[in-house]
Amino acid sequence: MPSAVEPLRYSQFRSLWAANILSASGSFIQTVAGSWLMFELTESSTWVGLMVSSSLLPLFFLSLTAGALADKFDRTKIMLIAQGIMGGSAIVMATLTYLDLITPGLLLGLGLVLGGGLALNIPAWQALVPDLVPRGLVASAVALQSAAFNAARAVGPAIGGLILVAYGAAAAFAVNAATYVVVVGVLIVIGPKLTARTPEKSSMRSAISQGVRYARFTPEFRNLIGLVSLFAITSAVIQAVLPVHTVTLGGAEATYGLLLGAMGAGALIGAIMRQRVLARISSSSVPYTIGAFGICGVLLGLAPNAGVGFGTMLAIGFFWLLTLSTLNASAQLMAPEWIRGRAMSLYTLAFAGILPLGSILSGVVADWIGTTGSLVVFSSGAIAVGVLAPRFRVPPIHEIETPEFSTRGAAHADIGGLEGGPVIVLNTWTVNEDDLAEFASVMSEIRLVRLTTGAYRWRLFRDIADPTRLTELFAVQSWEEHLAQHRRIDDSSAELIAKARSFDVADGPRSRHLIAIDVEDPPDFDAMIAAHSMMHETDASVRLDTG
Repeated sequence: MPSAVEPLRYSQFRSLWAANILSASGSFIQTVAGSWLMFELTESSTWVGLMVSSSLLPLFFLSLTAGALADKFDRTKIMLIAQGIMGGSAIVMATLTYLDLITPGLLLGLGLVLGGGLALNIPAWQALVPDLVPRGLVASAVALQSAAFNAARAVGPAIGGLILVAYGAAAAFAVNAATYVVVVGVLIVIGPKLTARTPEKSSMRSAISQGVRYARFTPEFRNLIGLVSLFAITSAVIQAVLPVHTVTLGGAEATYGLLLGAMGAGALIGAIMRQRVLARISSSSVPYTIGAFGICGVLLGLAPNAGVGFGTMLAIGFFWLLTLSTLNASAQLMAPEWIRGRAMSLYTLAFAGILPLGSILSGVVADWIGTTGSLVVFSSGAIAVGVLAPRFRVPPIHEIETPEFSTRGAAHADIGGLEGGPVIVLNTWTVNEDDLAEFASVMSEIRLVRLTTGAYRWRLFRDIADPTRLTELFAVQSWEEHLAQHRRIDDSSAELIAKARSFDVADGPRSRHLIAIDVEDPPDFDAMIAAHSMMHETDASVRLDTG
């Protein structure tokens, strides 16, 4: 495995990574202050659960849109806007608290606004990482992200508890607001230095639909986000009920900060030891780490005092880091660049978007049977997820092959302004009867290629008059989207299409394209045909029928 700190050799990643340590520390200071202030205002576990979830709940509604924006526009500019939203929310929260005008509703509402900025920021930041370091270092970069986040978790809550005791919640909110300024400065510096990429030109609706289809028709990715969702809803109990459980353990504000800090310290240890641990159990690390996390959660619920709670929180942070760094890096490595923002938004939705639901549910259960009971019930659920994890068949991270595009040449350069559509593509084969079963099996894989690269409909038809003639039909939203579909064919998909082509025993297969046009304002057909013909000549596409 590459060195754990190798990505820090790259200045752009290093600068943004360092800025995010500071920003994440501010966020944990804010979390401590917001949760404790809500407890003081309401003395309700349900309200505290809502406050804990407020910064993440908008992810449930905004993640897909944020992912599409991350693919359609400059990701650093998206992050700048997000930092402004989060910083503005923290400033208003600090001001209202200082003036003693804050109420539970206002506190929760401002938390939701901050969460809206976070929802905008996360897919852009995660999709940006592979642009900052070489592909072989993506997993290490993600682990360093987790290390930074959890170093902040180790320091931020403890500092937050001290600020809360010495100066009050308003000061903690103000400190968080100040940390966003540093991130903004780094983004302004590194943004112009990043290599320009071809943005997605689909409409927002189409872009979001493509992201959903990618997850739906990519089995490994679909299984991964399913596993992440289950882990999210069962693991949320730890932070959701911790403020109230701290009182059960005999502690107060400072103790709460120390317990959260212990989780962060454990995660930091996990980041340092990650490669050594994964080298031993890489083929089955996720089931083990999820199960171990659940066991530690049960022990936290049964802890007799804050000292034992501190030890269990260390272990919880350790297994939390190992689980999430592996799953997050797997998601980034699975997704091709053109849809990475949307893929990571779906990952974010699966974890951070579902996490608030777990927070709310565990808070309600804690009000019903106590924090001890809630911790035991939900953590037992995490143990069950760990036991079931192998059934999801998520490949070990070292077996994931990131899509490559070496077959894409100059003919696949971005060509704008070629409107028209929808488009129906018809590819026709003549196949020996003895090969029909094998051909159908290959075409079932081709179906996934078409649907994950832009098609919204796909069928395979058999000619009634000649059963050896089969026609693949798929529909794409527009002509420009079909050209983009050619650019999205990675090397492994190109090999699969070439394999499908080899089944034809006549002079084929042959491809025909039907396009819906505006009869009052027809497009430039010459430009369409020229660009499209070059693509079919230089990649694995079925040959055009020119007869």
